[in-house]
Amino acid sequence: MKHLFLLILILLQNASFAQIQEKQSKNRLVVKFKSSVDVGYGMPNNARKFHHHELDDLNKKNKVQSIILSGNKQKGDTYILNFESNHEINDLIEQYKNTNLFEYVEADFIGLGGGKKAALEFVPDDTYFSRQYGLYNDGTFSLSPATIDADIDMELGWDIEQGDQSIIVAVLDSGIKLEHPEFSGRIWTNTNETLNGIDDDNNGYIDDINGWDFANNDNDPTDDHGHGTNVTGIIGANSNNNLGYSGVDWNCKLMIGKILNENNTGYYSWWTDAIYYAVDNGANVINMSVGGSGFSNSMKDAIDYAYDNGVIVVACMMNENNNTTFYPAGYQNTIAVGATNPNDERSAPFFWSATSGSNYGNHIDVVAPGNYIYGLNHQSNTNYNSYWGGTSQATPLVAGLSSLLLAQDPDQTPDDIRSIIRNTAEDQVGNLSEDIPGFDIYYGYGRINTYQALLQNSLSVNEVTNPTNFSIFPNPVSNFVTINSALKFNAVLIHNILGVEVLRIDNSSQQNSLKIDFSNFERGVYLTSLLNENGNVLVSKKIIKK
Repeated sequence: MKHLFLLILILLQNASFAQIQEKQSKNRLVVKFKSSVDVGYGMPNNARKFHHHELDDLNKKNKVQSIILSGNKQKGDTYILNFESNHEINDLIEQYKNTNLFEYVEADFIGLGGGKKAALEFVPDDTYFSRQYGLYNDGTFSLSPATIDADIDMELGWDIEQGDQSIIVAVLDSGIKLEHPEFSGRIWTNTNETLNGIDDDNNGYIDDINGWDFANNDNDPTDDHGHGTNVTGIIGANSNNNLGYSGVDWNCKLMIGKILNENNTGYYSWWTDAIYYAVDNGANVINMSVGGSGFSNSMKDAIDYAYDNGVIVVACMMNENNNTTFYPAGYQNTIAVGATNPNDERSAPFFWSATSGSNYGNHIDVVAPGNYIYGLNHQSNTNYNSYWGGTSQATPLVAGLSSLLLAQDPDQTPDDIRSIIRNTAEDQVGNLSEDIPGFDIYYGYGRINTYQALLQNSLSVNEVTNPTNFSIFPNPVSNFVTINSALKFNAVLIHNILGVEVLRIDNSSQQNSLKIDFSNFERGVYLTSLLNENGNVLVSKKIIKK
């Protein structure tokens, strides 16, 4: 290891998102048996009976079409009841609850992906990486007002860590374009499975060599919508290859779980099954750029299962511009992500709707750039001219950062990773009417900073002093900036964005505070480092010259 996101959505495109948010199936229930009930667990899919007289009579009365094993298949206590016709869902829930056989009975909610797409009418003259303002923002982004350094400091982060192929990121979405050159060599394969029509590894999935399509119950997770290809590319498109775009993590393996159909919608039961699949097959990080407003015990169980097994789950806040809680972002054991614009303010609205916006609330952890996010196309290997907007697009930036942090130290827990990402986020980056000092409901702990996160992580691994002992004010700066540090440092070294040393200040008297004149510096980003008596870097931070 190195140390350095409703079929109704498409049918009613002009309907408001608020009309869709509480959609739940009228012909599917999720049930979890109490541990004291024995009904022959682990039944084959599409069976119609549980070998329990009262329950089987109830199933017959309500015309159960099939019973499908779901959730944690190792326990075999959770099932989908699929009915032949629609029912009054709350009445159906009460009927099954009254049997006193179940720990919980709930509707199989329907959620959707948390982002929307636009197509460009022209191709910019600049290179593709220059479109990725979320990674490096020089203030010149063409589709929106842009603020210099309103990004995640990716170019500096890559100097420290570029990822490791032993880390597996599961992307639970609409699938991906499996043969896209930007995914060449990156897609996780199940080496315990052979394409022979047999479940060789006994994991409940036949021939799941390249992951699984939970929406269509087959082994082909090909993207038929586009959302998943965009999201996956943000995490792990091949980088530094003179082609297309750059993913956050250059080396991780990408495990694909298709949990959204061609209309960008999916049942919660698909989502929960995919979470268990990812965990049981070795995923380290799970990206879920999806959300539904209904609370589900079965999905909570799955999220907790991931957490208990050391797997990080990152999820989007969704795009209603209100404080409605969506799941899985609303569960305690996920990292919940909101979205910012190229000008460093909360995305409200996104480009595709005047009433949209990054959701907010007490459960938000951090934000990341999420509007006008260029990416890969699920219908073409050569079309790079489409972009998306949503908290769906911010979430994979955080998942990618999580995988880079694990590449540095794979023994870190989900709580460790969440803490690092929160503590190193850039606070007070947005609209001052929303973004107050410290945690707030709009930006959480701030916009993620990959450089600071990876630096703190590497310093922590090497038992070097925490960089929070170093502050710079004001930042951005017009004229004079003051550096304060609890560390003993002997010099200040300043480089421009090209790595050229532009200033070195002696501090052999080891003053804790220094005032530096930036008035003659060109507008841009500068890296400021404190050096010890041996000339080694103790800690670094960026200064932005306005």
